Amino acid sequence: MIELSNVTLKRGESVTLDEVSLKFGAGGITALIGPNGAGKSTLLHTMSGLLPPTHGEILVEGLDVVRARPQDRARHVALLTQSERVTARLTVRDLVSFGRWPHHKGRPTAHDHARVEAALDLFGLEDLAERLIETLSGGQRQRAFVAMAFAQDTPWILLDEPLAALDPKHARDLLERLYDLSRPGPDQRSVVIVLHDLSATAHYADRIVALKAGRLMASGPRVLAMTDRVLSDLFDTELRMGEVDGRRVVVPV
Repeated sequence: MIELSNVTLKRGESVTLDEVSLKFGAGGITALIGPNGAGKSTLLHTMSGLLPPTHGEILVEGLDVVRARPQDRARHVALLTQSERVTARLTVRDLVSFGRWPHHKGRPTAHDHARVEAALDLFGLEDLAERLIETLSGGQRQRAFVAMAFAQDTPWILLDEPLAALDPKHARDLLERLYDLSRPGPDQRSVVIVLHDLSATAHYADRIVALKAGRLMASGPRVLAMTDRVLSDLFDTELRMGEVDGRRVVVPV
Protein backbone atom coordinates (compact mmCIF):
# COMPACT_ATOMS: atom_id res chain seq x y z
CA MET A 1 0.00 0.00 0.00
CA ILE A 2 1.03 3.59 -0.68
CA GLU A 3 -0.18 6.23 1.76
CA LEU A 4 0.35 9.99 1.45
CA SER A 5 -0.78 12.24 4.28
CA ASN A 6 -1.05 16.00 3.72
CA VAL A 7 1.91 16.07 1.34
CA THR A 8 2.90 19.60 0.36
CA LEU A 9 5.89 20.65 -1.70
CA LYS A 10 6.93 24.28 -2.04
CA ARG A 11 9.59 25.68 -4.34
CA GLY A 12 10.21 29.23 -3.22
CA GLU A 13 6.81 30.91 -3.21
CA SER A 14 5.34 28.33 -5.59
CA VAL A 15 3.28 25.42 -4.23
CA THR A 16 3.87 22.41 -6.47
CA LEU A 17 1.86 19.94 -4.38
CA ASP A 18 -0.87 21.23 -2.10
CA GLU A 19 -1.97 19.04 0.84
CA VAL A 20 -2.23 15.82 -1.18
CA SER A 21 -3.58 12.85 0.77
CA LEU A 22 -3.92 9.47 -0.94
CA LYS A 23 -4.18 5.82 -0.08
CA PHE A 24 -4.27 2.92 -2.51
CA GLY A 25 -3.52 -0.77 -2.32
CA ALA A 26 -1.10 -3.00 -4.15
CA GLY A 27 -1.61 -4.53 -7.57
CA GLY A 28 -2.81 -3.13 -10.86
CA ILE A 29 -1.96 0.10 -12.65
CA THR A 30 -2.49 3.51 -11.07
CA ALA A 31 -2.39 6.33 -13.63
CA LEU A 32 -1.49 9.90 -12.69
CA ILE A 33 -3.31 12.25 -15.07
CA GLY A 34 -3.79 15.98 -15.40
CA PRO A 35 -2.80 18.98 -17.55
CA ASN A 36 0.78 20.11 -18.04
CA GLY A 37 2.21 21.54 -14.83
CA ALA A 38 -0.34 19.73 -12.66
CA GLY A 39 2.34 18.16 -10.45
CA LYS A 40 2.15 14.59 -11.77
CA SER A 41 5.89 14.03 -12.16
CA THR A 42 6.55 15.86 -8.91
CA LEU A 43 4.09 13.59 -7.09
CA LEU A 44 5.74 10.52 -8.60
CA HIS A 45 9.21 11.62 -7.51
CA THR A 46 7.88 12.46 -4.06
CA MET A 47 6.32 8.99 -3.80
CA SER A 48 9.74 7.50 -4.51
CA GLY A 49 11.28 9.37 -1.57
CA LEU A 50 13.84 11.09 -3.79
CA LEU A 51 12.05 14.45 -3.62
CA PRO A 52 11.30 15.22 0.02
CA PRO A 53 8.07 17.16 0.62
CA THR A 54 8.01 20.41 2.56
CA HIS A 55 5.73 18.62 4.98
CA GLY A 56 3.62 15.49 5.09
CA GLU A 57 4.32 11.77 5.25
CA ILE A 58 4.74 9.09 2.57
CA LEU A 59 4.59 5.39 3.40
CA VAL A 60 5.27 2.63 0.88
CA GLU A 61 4.42 -0.77 2.33
CA GLY A 62 4.77 0.84 5.75
CA LEU A 63 8.22 2.32 5.03
CA ASP A 64 8.69 6.06 5.45
CA VAL A 65 10.50 6.51 2.13
CA VAL A 66 11.57 10.09 2.86
CA ARG A 67 13.47 9.16 6.03
CA ALA A 68 14.50 5.65 4.97
CA ARG A 69 18.06 4.69 4.12
CA PRO A 70 18.64 4.66 0.32
CA GLN A 71 19.25 0.89 0.32
CA ASP A 72 15.95 0.28 2.11
CA ARG A 73 14.07 2.62 -0.20
CA ALA A 74 15.59 0.90 -3.24
CA ARG A 75 14.07 -2.39 -2.10
CA HIS A 76 10.59 -0.93 -1.87
CA VAL A 77 10.25 1.24 -4.93
CA ALA A 78 11.89 1.53 -8.36
CA LEU A 79 11.61 4.87 -10.20
CA LEU A 80 12.11 5.34 -13.93
CA THR A 81 12.29 9.03 -14.84
CA GLN A 82 11.84 10.83 -18.15
CA SER A 83 15.51 11.80 -18.18
CA GLU A 84 17.07 8.33 -18.11
CA ARG A 85 20.06 8.42 -20.46
CA VAL A 86 22.99 6.13 -21.22
CA THR A 87 26.28 7.73 -22.17
CA ALA A 88 28.53 4.69 -21.74
CA ARG A 89 28.63 1.89 -24.31
CA LEU A 90 26.44 -0.59 -22.45
CA THR A 91 24.69 -3.66 -23.70
CA VAL A 92 21.06 -4.32 -22.87
CA ARG A 93 22.13 -7.00 -20.38
CA ASP A 94 24.53 -4.54 -18.71
CA LEU A 95 21.75 -1.98 -18.32
CA VAL A 96 19.21 -4.44 -16.93
CA SER A 97 21.88 -5.73 -14.52
CA PHE A 98 22.04 -2.29 -12.89
CA GLY A 99 18.63 -3.05 -11.42
CA ARG A 100 20.24 -5.65 -9.17
CA TRP A 101 22.75 -3.24 -7.60
CA PRO A 102 20.67 -2.54 -4.43
CA HIS A 103 20.77 -6.27 -3.73
CA HIS A 104 24.36 -7.32 -4.47
CA LYS A 105 26.34 -4.04 -4.12
CA GLY A 106 28.80 -5.09 -6.81
CA ARG A 107 29.01 -8.79 -5.95
CA PRO A 108 26.28 -10.45 -8.05
CA THR A 109 25.23 -13.98 -7.20
CA ALA A 110 23.65 -16.69 -9.33
CA HIS A 111 20.26 -15.42 -8.12
CA ASP A 112 21.04 -11.91 -9.38
CA HIS A 113 22.02 -13.25 -12.80
CA ALA A 114 18.83 -15.32 -12.88
CA ARG A 115 16.69 -12.27 -12.12
CA VAL A 116 18.36 -10.35 -14.95
CA GLU A 117 17.63 -13.17 -17.37
CA ALA A 118 14.03 -13.28 -16.15
CA ALA A 119 13.67 -9.55 -16.85
CA LEU A 120 15.15 -9.94 -20.33
CA ASP A 121 12.73 -12.76 -21.05
CA LEU A 122 9.67 -10.99 -19.65
CA PHE A 123 10.23 -7.89 -21.78
CA GLY A 124 11.20 -9.78 -24.94
CA LEU A 125 14.82 -8.64 -24.90
CA GLU A 126 16.64 -11.99 -25.09
CA ASP A 127 17.64 -11.52 -28.74
CA LEU A 128 18.80 -7.96 -28.00
CA ALA A 129 20.74 -8.74 -24.82
CA GLU A 130 24.19 -8.19 -26.38
CA ARG A 131 23.18 -5.17 -28.44
CA LEU A 132 24.46 -1.75 -27.40
CA ILE A 133 21.73 0.47 -26.00
CA GLU A 134 22.64 3.23 -28.43
CA THR A 135 21.77 0.96 -31.39
CA LEU A 136 18.19 0.24 -30.26
CA SER A 137 14.98 1.83 -31.45
CA GLY A 138 13.09 4.08 -29.04
CA GLY A 139 10.62 1.33 -28.18
CA GLN A 140 13.34 -1.24 -27.57
CA ARG A 141 15.33 1.18 -25.44
CA GLN A 142 12.32 2.01 -23.28
CA ARG A 143 11.60 -1.68 -22.76
CA ALA A 144 15.19 -2.15 -21.61
CA PHE A 145 14.86 0.64 -19.02
CA VAL A 146 11.58 -0.77 -17.71
CA ALA A 147 13.21 -4.22 -17.55
CA MET A 148 15.96 -2.68 -15.41
CA ALA A 149 13.30 -1.34 -13.03
CA PHE A 150 11.64 -4.76 -12.94
CA ALA A 151 14.96 -6.47 -12.14
CA GLN A 152 15.21 -4.30 -9.04
CA ASP A 153 12.54 -6.60 -7.56
CA THR A 154 10.61 -3.92 -5.74
CA PRO A 155 6.89 -4.32 -5.07
CA TRP A 156 6.26 -0.90 -6.65
CA ILE A 157 7.45 0.43 -10.03
CA LEU A 158 6.99 4.16 -10.70
CA LEU A 159 7.19 5.30 -14.33
CA ASP A 160 7.30 8.92 -15.45
CA GLU A 161 5.78 9.26 -18.93
CA PRO A 162 7.28 6.03 -20.34
CA LEU A 163 5.27 6.44 -23.57
CA ALA A 164 6.91 9.75 -24.47
CA ALA A 165 8.31 9.65 -28.02
CA LEU A 166 6.97 6.13 -28.63
CA ASP A 167 4.87 5.43 -31.72
CA PRO A 168 1.42 3.83 -31.20
CA LYS A 169 2.66 0.29 -31.79
CA HIS A 170 5.48 0.46 -29.25
CA ALA A 171 3.35 2.40 -26.76
CA ARG A 172 0.69 -0.29 -26.89
CA ASP A 173 3.27 -3.06 -26.62
CA LEU A 174 4.77 -1.51 -23.48
CA LEU A 175 1.38 -0.92 -21.86
CA GLU A 176 0.32 -4.50 -22.59
CA ARG A 177 3.45 -5.77 -20.87
CA LEU A 178 2.92 -3.48 -17.88
CA TYR A 179 -0.72 -4.52 -17.64
CA ASP A 180 0.20 -8.22 -17.62
CA LEU A 181 2.94 -7.53 -15.07
CA SER A 182 0.46 -5.86 -12.72
CA ARG A 183 -1.92 -8.85 -12.66
CA PRO A 184 -1.76 -11.49 -9.90
CA GLY A 185 1.12 -13.91 -10.28
CA PRO A 186 4.59 -14.76 -8.94
CA ASP A 187 6.18 -11.68 -10.56
CA GLN A 188 3.35 -9.22 -9.96
CA ARG A 189 4.31 -5.59 -9.53
CA SER A 190 2.23 -2.57 -8.59
CA VAL A 191 2.65 0.09 -11.28
CA VAL A 192 2.18 3.84 -10.88
CA ILE A 193 2.51 5.64 -14.19
CA VAL A 194 2.24 9.20 -15.46
CA LEU A 195 0.15 9.18 -18.64
CA HIS A 196 -0.98 11.86 -21.09
CA ASP A 197 -2.81 9.47 -23.43
CA LEU A 198 -6.30 9.49 -21.92
CA SER A 199 -7.59 6.71 -24.17
CA ALA A 200 -4.73 4.47 -23.07
CA THR A 201 -5.49 5.44 -19.48
CA ALA A 202 -9.17 4.57 -19.95
CA HIS A 203 -8.27 1.15 -21.30
CA TYR A 204 -5.37 0.03 -19.09
CA ALA A 205 -5.56 1.83 -15.74
CA ASP A 206 -7.22 0.26 -12.72
CA ARG A 207 -7.07 3.42 -10.60
CA ILE A 208 -6.89 7.12 -11.37
CA VAL A 209 -5.18 9.96 -9.53
CA ALA A 210 -6.13 13.28 -11.13
CA LEU A 211 -4.15 16.43 -10.35
CA LYS A 212 -4.57 20.06 -11.30
CA ALA A 213 -2.33 22.92 -10.15
CA GLY A 214 -0.81 20.65 -7.51
CA ARG A 215 -4.14 19.72 -5.99
CA LEU A 216 -5.86 16.36 -5.92
CA MET A 217 -9.03 16.63 -8.01
CA ALA A 218 -10.15 12.99 -8.04
CA SER A 219 -8.88 9.53 -7.13
CA GLY A 220 -10.22 6.02 -7.02
CA PRO A 221 -11.15 3.15 -9.34
CA ARG A 222 -11.11 4.20 -12.98
CA VAL A 223 -14.83 3.59 -13.51
CA LEU A 224 -15.65 6.05 -10.71
CA ALA A 225 -12.87 8.64 -11.02
CA MET A 226 -12.61 8.89 -14.82
CA THR A 227 -15.91 10.44 -15.90
CA ASP A 228 -16.85 12.99 -18.55
CA ARG A 229 -17.32 15.71 -15.94
CA VAL A 230 -14.07 14.98 -14.07
CA LEU A 231 -12.06 14.95 -17.30
CA SER A 232 -13.71 18.09 -18.66
CA ASP A 233 -13.10 20.00 -15.44
CA LEU A 234 -9.57 18.66 -15.18
CA PHE A 235 -8.49 19.76 -18.66
CA ASP A 236 -10.79 22.77 -19.08
CA THR A 237 -12.28 21.38 -22.27
CA GLU A 238 -15.27 19.19 -23.03
CA LEU A 239 -14.23 15.53 -23.13
CA ARG A 240 -16.34 12.41 -23.48
CA MET A 241 -15.77 8.76 -22.70
CA GLY A 242 -16.68 6.38 -25.51
CA GLU A 243 -15.97 2.94 -26.87
CA VAL A 244 -14.47 1.71 -30.15
CA ASP A 245 -14.40 -2.03 -30.84
CA GLY A 246 -14.70 -2.76 -27.15
CA ARG A 247 -11.89 -0.37 -26.11
CA ARG A 248 -12.56 2.72 -24.01
CA VAL A 249 -11.54 6.00 -25.62
CA VAL A 250 -11.64 9.67 -24.65
CA VAL A 251 -12.49 12.27 -27.29
CA PRO A 252 -12.97 16.06 -27.27
CA VAL A 253 -16.40 17.39 -28.22
